[in-house]
Amino acid sequence: MAKCHRNNVDPLILHRIPSASSSSLSGNTFSGSSLRRIIFDAISCGGSSRYRRELREEDDEGCSKSTIIGEDSMRKPEKLSDLLNLAVIESGVETKKKEETLEILKRVVKDLQAEAEAEAEAAEKKIAAASEVRLLAKDDIEARVTLAMLGAIPPLVSMIDDESQSEDALIASLYALLNLGIGNDVNKAAIVKAGVVHKMLKLVESSKPPNQAIAEAIVANFLGLSALDSNKPIIGSSGAIIFLVKTLKNFEETSSSQAREDALRALYNLSIYHQNVSFILETDLIPFLLNTLGDMEVSERILAILTNVVSVPEGRKAIGEVVEAFPILVDVLNWNDSIKCQEKAVYILMLMAHKGYGDRNAMIEAGIESSLLELTLVGSPLAQKRASRVLECLRVVDKGKQVSAPIYGTSSLGRERGHDLRMTDERKAVKQLVQQSLQSNMKRIVKRANLPHDFVTTSQHFSKSLTF
Repeated sequence: MAKCHRNNVDPLILHRIPSASSSSLSGNTFSGSSLRRIIFDAISCGGSSRYRRELREEDDEGCSKSTIIGEDSMRKPEKLSDLLNLAVIESGVETKKKEETLEILKRVVKDLQAEAEAEAEAAEKKIAAASEVRLLAKDDIEARVTLAMLGAIPPLVSMIDDESQSEDALIASLYALLNLGIGNDVNKAAIVKAGVVHKMLKLVESSKPPNQAIAEAIVANFLGLSALDSNKPIIGSSGAIIFLVKTLKNFEETSSSQAREDALRALYNLSIYHQNVSFILETDLIPFLLNTLGDMEVSERILAILTNVVSVPEGRKAIGEVVEAFPILVDVLNWNDSIKCQEKAVYILMLMAHKGYGDRNAMIEAGIESSLLELTLVGSPLAQKRASRVLECLRVVDKGKQVSAPIYGTSSLGRERGHDLRMTDERKAVKQLVQQSLQSNMKRIVKRANLPHDFVTTSQHFSKSLTF
């Protein structure tokens, strides 16, 4: 059989086939089938050589990969072990830190509760402990819970009632209680249950002259505690509203702008509970709020309080009795740069127009129609809806009858004459003034709303139908 050889360029060379004479001498025969077999073996020999070379290369690569995988598999347990060890170390550090924090909290509460032989030493310990509670509870939710569970609230409340305590001690205890109640309704309820409301009011009454720093701390506490619904009736019936109103009215003399803001927010929280409205009406808060409207820093908060007051009949009556109440509220409807104020003002007017016919006449006399029409065109969706409802209420005449003229179009001549005959001279004058006000403002409204000029004619019919 022929032999296979490989040179540098992988050619296949067949050795010379023996001649017939030599083959005859050796006694062998060489047929065509033998020749084909030799050629096939030569080709197979070259192909299999290449195949074996590729297999060897693949085996070498596989061997190297398996070696790398083997090394990685050996490294993985080592990495996992390191991670587990690190987690154990971190867990141990965290546990130790929590234990240290707990020991600090226990020590602080112990200082608050302890009674030393020397009064001066006891007072110093309590002041330091209250200041520490204030800092620990300021930003730590868990500390607030733990301190309350350890019993920090009762001694802090008792410090407020102690006449021997200094101003620093009172302020430290008040702000410590304030921070303990932040975002924790359980603590807020516990603080009120411990009797802090009456103790704070007693402290205010005993401060002669009033101490501004202590008063501001008490206002801040009333703000925080009044956020809890179960505390609203307790605080409202305690006399705290009188103190908050006084703080609000005299903020320029005895309190800061922050105290004024806190007092307004506390009064808003208390006015949510409808039974507290009667306590609010015992003060002169409503006239003060209406006359303060215009101060943009507090106007939205004032209107928010009035929206709660107007929801009860006594509140609507109190607002209606204030001189210039409706012109003031109607003026708010024109505050186009304060959408929230517009929405709240029109809500107040909507409830009052719906409940009382006399209030509707006062609104018309204040020139409310043009402002309502403007709101229905360029106001927010909520303001537009409420303004439309007020306009519907204003179309109702005495004894539940409606003006015969539709919103768009004119009334019959006979009905209009009959209606005019029933009018008093005063009502006629009011109607004339209203129509003049509407017509003078209509062009301005149309211009701002970018409506066609011929809309003025249609709107004049609309304005006539709104007057009596």
